[in-house]
Amino acid sequence: MKCKQSLPEGYCEIYSVNLQKDKKIAVLVNFLALVIAVPLAIIGHFIVPISTLYQFESLKEYILKVCVILGGIVVYMILHELIHGITMKIFGTRKVKYGFTGLYAYAGSDDYYNKKSYIIIALAPIVVWGIIIGIINLLVPDEWFWSVYFIQIANLSGAAGDLFVTFKFLKMPKDILVRDSGIGMTVYSAQSVTKN
Repeated sequence: MKCKQSLPEGYCEIYSVNLQKDKKIAVLVNFLALVIAVPLAIIGHFIVPISTLYQFESLKEYILKVCVILGGIVVYMILHELIHGITMKIFGTRKVKYGFTGLYAYAGSDDYYNKKSYIIIALAPIVVWGIIIGIINLLVPDEWFWSVYFIQIANLSGAAGDLFVTFKFLKMPKDILVRDSGIGMTVYSAQSVTKN
């Protein structure tokens, strides 16, 4: 399951996506993020009412809660990409490129990953941070639940792009190879498939 540094003979491009350039897919992914975030917020409210976020003994405590949410989301975004990079390394990538486009952070490489490897790379941050943030949510008192839970919502809804490409790639041939530059993905196959 090691990645390939070059495209094997007979492979040709069957699909590509760039969320910065393809506005239609960017809107779809953002809509998917909203579709994920809203039910999560409703579920969270049934676990611990959101009013607990506004229960504080001083303005200082409230500011601290807001800073935990905002700071936690920023740190989470970096850690999310770090997990992508670590899994790329596990699958044999020599050099991972990290960056920020102004809209989102990314991890990418010049290597080609098989279908199974790439799906693991795409879903790893959701699983790893979903478990870690979930455990933290169980350990904090109710008045801090939402400060942590907003980070969990960012984890799951912010991974809408990862979920989108996972479902897209699941329907593609078994032999696909994915090159993820960080700002766009190109999929190759040896099978003759009509380009989407």
